[in-house]
Amino acid sequence: MTTSEKTEEKPKDAPQVYTFRDEDIQRARDLVGVYHAVTQREQFTRATPDVMRNFARSYGDDNPLFVDEEYGLDTRWGGQIAPPMINIGLTKDLLADPVPKEQRRPSFRGIHVFVSGTTTDWYRPVYDGDTLYSFQGFSDVELKESEFAGRSLIVTRSHVQMNQRAEIVQIQKVITIHTERHESKKRNKYKAIEPATYTAEDIAKIDEIYAAEQRRGGQVRYFEDVTVGEDLGTMAKGPLTTTDMVVFHSGGYGFAPYTPSTGRLTYKNRQRIAPFYIDNEQGIPDVAQRIHWDSDYARSIGLPAAYDYGMMRDCWLTHYLTDWMGDDAWLVSMSSQMRKFNYQGDTHTITGEVVGKRVVDDQYLVDVEFRGTSQRGEVTCPATATIALPSRETGLVNLPTAPKEFEVVAAQMLKRHGELRAERRNAAR
Repeated sequence: MTTSEKTEEKPKDAPQVYTFRDEDIQRARDLVGVYHAVTQREQFTRATPDVMRNFARSYGDDNPLFVDEEYGLDTRWGGQIAPPMINIGLTKDLLADPVPKEQRRPSFRGIHVFVSGTTTDWYRPVYDGDTLYSFQGFSDVELKESEFAGRSLIVTRSHVQMNQRAEIVQIQKVITIHTERHESKKRNKYKAIEPATYTAEDIAKIDEIYAAEQRRGGQVRYFEDVTVGEDLGTMAKGPLTTTDMVVFHSGGYGFAPYTPSTGRLTYKNRQRIAPFYIDNEQGIPDVAQRIHWDSDYARSIGLPAAYDYGMMRDCWLTHYLTDWMGDDAWLVSMSSQMRKFNYQGDTHTITGEVVGKRVVDDQYLVDVEFRGTSQRGEVTCPATATIALPSRETGLVNLPTAPKEFEVVAAQMLKRHGELRAERRNAAR
């Protein structure tokens, strides 16, 4: 046994400590650029009016284009379409051949994972009846020291989603920070942060922002009418509560394969991914994921309170953009960073401005910079985006073209899915 492999003898009741293994880090690096079918399903697998409506409402979006099955019939889309971030709640499992052992992803079990940013490109809308499939792989793996948690692994994973016709719907790159639990617990830099409290007057000021929010809707926003420096308005989100987290999950955020469960399903999940379950103060195994709604647990690892999901703030950011751009525009891309935690009780205002205009081929594009700012005055989620607007000269926007290499992979994976499904049917006869 080498020095690095030695372990100190611990009391029987000491919490288990999980650390990065060098072989897991190397395997992750070896898998950069290798894509595999997503063989697990999310909470939903097919878009329906109810799924689209409930998902939009889960993060506070009441845009009729997303929540009203009749409204979209009179728009350029010809029907109700799904909100941009529907991918986090809608994926059907793909049938695929077993992944070779040398290409299996390391699990990093027992390691905290934080979403620190995403970049998403959208290529076509999701309609009622569409089924979404996905394949994914590592795009980048970097080992570094983190101020909060010591040794950290920065992993960028690309998620490619396609519909039942093998058409690429969107590509999302998610940057995650993996940290060792025993290290993060030693860091106390966030303990000085006081939980937010509010007076009736404070809530009234937030309500004023909500009351003043405007959605562009069917009033076409033309490219020619937009000016660089133009203010995109202000949107409120918060104060964040446990209820917000419950609604977000019930509305569609499945977080597979760690989907919250209960009863016998939880028992089965504990057998499958035991390190994901950590005893609470009553000695009951509960998900590490409760850090998003259990402030006592969050404080036990050095944070002042429970905090939201990075994906929730991405939903907020797309909500801000789609309200501003109107029904006839198309959200081409968005990049966001999660620089600060958004704790229970925090309130955010989202503001932004136009920073550029350009015409590329047959697309009239507007570039924007925007951000979510907490009541502490901290920008927790800066972002940039590109929006295609209709032009008075050409009329409707043209949708972007998906990368050819991913279209080829999508067609191959869906073809194999069909073959395996046929084999299963024949074997069952």
